[in-house]
Amino acid sequence: MISPNGSLAPALWQDTAEPAGERGRERRFYRAYGLTISSEVALPELEATAPAAADVVIAVGPIDYAKPRLEAGTAFRFEPARQYLAWEAVGAFLISDARRIDIEPAPGIDDQLIAFPLLGPVMALLLHQRGLLVLHASAIAVGGRSAIFMGDKGAGKSTTASAMISAGHRLQTDDVVAVDLSRPNEPVIIPGFPQLKLAADAAAAIPIRQAEIRPQAHPAIDKAQHRLHGGFARDAVAATRVYILQRGDKAAISPLTGPDALSALIKFSYVTRFGRAALVGDFAATHLRQCAGFANRAGVHRLEVPTGLDRIGEAVALIERDLAGSGQE
Repeated sequence: MISPNGSLAPALWQDTAEPAGERGRERRFYRAYGLTISSEVALPELEATAPAAADVVIAVGPIDYAKPRLEAGTAFRFEPARQYLAWEAVGAFLISDARRIDIEPAPGIDDQLIAFPLLGPVMALLLHQRGLLVLHASAIAVGGRSAIFMGDKGAGKSTTASAMISAGHRLQTDDVVAVDLSRPNEPVIIPGFPQLKLAADAAAAIPIRQAEIRPQAHPAIDKAQHRLHGGFARDAVAATRVYILQRGDKAAISPLTGPDALSALIKFSYVTRFGRAALVGDFAATHLRQCAGFANRAGVHRLEVPTGLDRIGEAVALIERDLAGSGQE
């Protein structure tokens, strides 16, 4: 994906499209995060749907906005109703009223590369603006329960999610996890889209059946996109466990409570990657309340994952036992 500092680090395959508009781009319709999305950017990562009233509109063209100066190849500006993000190598994105994304691509950039920031930080901010708690994580459905994997870069979030899928469980979302807290005592994870990003060694060691590897959009991207044709959870699932991943000598789970649990959720929430400036207006207080409420409701645990891909099964078995036991709490 594309990180806030600007480094390159985003349905069914058959798009549902309407005739081209005045800019020569077709409008396609998709479903993701419980939303109907009308897009002038082709997004084969998402699941296509029939044309319908759109919750989110994505349009391509010049952005009428007082653009901030690019510094180190990036520019961000956050207002209560609008958020502007620009990467010199890809283009500019303007989120308006939590329901519209305008995109002004850099010259020569194709839709495949636009999709990386669009389905990563841009979509995460839009979901945050819509009142969801958005975590930088991966989530897996295990029966009627779920496991959310968070951790520092390289901790193995997607790798652990891949191992869970290989064991017969279902992906809910990768990279951007949206938690609906409208019923505080029953938080649920909103399904994203059926794609998982994996490093080559993890993909080779933990093969996923019915997955298609998409072409790399840029040589600097170090993970391949695996499009799942099975093993995806399309319904919201109760948010049961949050696991903070760390490397260890053996698989182990230990609970985090109080300040430690809250600190972990704040650290790995998506909006905090942009710093305090992104929490404009009432969003700082709201975000803190969301993290505190979720920390009190969900089980937040430290998960030690044994070093070495050949031992990932130990972590999977431990997660399965822990989730099964969570129903007795």
